[in-house]
Amino acid sequence: MMIVLSKTSACHTVGQRTRTEDGSHWQLYQNLIKKSSLLTNELTSETKKYIMCLLTDLENIMKTVLITGGSRGIGRELVRHFAANGYSVAFTYKSSVSEAEALSRETGALAIKADSANEGEVTLAVQRAIDSLGGVDCLINNAAISSFSLFTDITLDGWNEMVAVNLTGAFLYSKCVIPDMLKRKTGRIINITSMWGLVGSSCEVHYSATKAGLIGMTKALAKELGPSGITVNAIAPGVINTEMNAALSDEDKAVLVDETPMMRIGEPSDVAAAAYFLAGEGASFITGEVLNVSGGYVI
Repeated sequence: MMIVLSKTSACHTVGQRTRTEDGSHWQLYQNLIKKSSLLTNELTSETKKYIMCLLTDLENIMKTVLITGGSRGIGRELVRHFAANGYSVAFTYKSSVSEAEALSRETGALAIKADSANEGEVTLAVQRAIDSLGGVDCLINNAAISSFSLFTDITLDGWNEMVAVNLTGAFLYSKCVIPDMLKRKTGRIINITSMWGLVGSSCEVHYSATKAGLIGMTKALAKELGPSGITVNAIAPGVINTEMNAALSDEDKAVLVDETPMMRIGEPSDVAAAAYFLAGEGASFITGEVLNVSGGYVI
């Protein structure tokens, strides 16, 4: 038997995919796995390795992810990590045009301009992602803002803006993506919350409240969507080396490092790796959980 494999047809070159509502592309994948196992005895070891590598890439290339707030910080690393591992990626941004365009060129991900607090823009963004990617297998609600302020200095406008972006935005994106997931009886929703949503932070009451609300939403939605094969989990990052924490002084960072058992500030890649795990098949029986990525700062 002669089998000709073209390495120029690598899965990472695939663009828009086709998808049936019942998710039958997964059946195709399973059939390929079975057929490859029947053929392996007749193939060279090098070809066997290439086929298994190709099938692994195929498993991911048939997956898509929509990442909100993807142009900077943790979001940017999420886009890079998922794109590098074979996912078809779309991400949203609000105002960081140059950063979004550069990231799109770097990764091949689709950049979509949208305000997470605007229902109309969110609806259009999700529809564009579904149309371009062929569906959304995984939604990562990452878009967020923060600010430091004494509770007595927080204005109603400031409170409402924090809630609108950090909590309502996740509600809107989830509400738009879930119907497509329900049709296929599969999906992943990952909410990026914060360790301050678990324990609270002085001078960040409004931020802490929205992140705690996101944890509550995660747990309740996990119970509701579990019977439909959809998992909902959250990641609670600790202090991460991003623009959001750029205002911290060296002294402040030193104190935080000293209070962190792992003795370092977290990197965006730490959060991206956790999200990639929760999006994968290895996490198919995990739902309603909050994965604490704080280096032990909160235990």
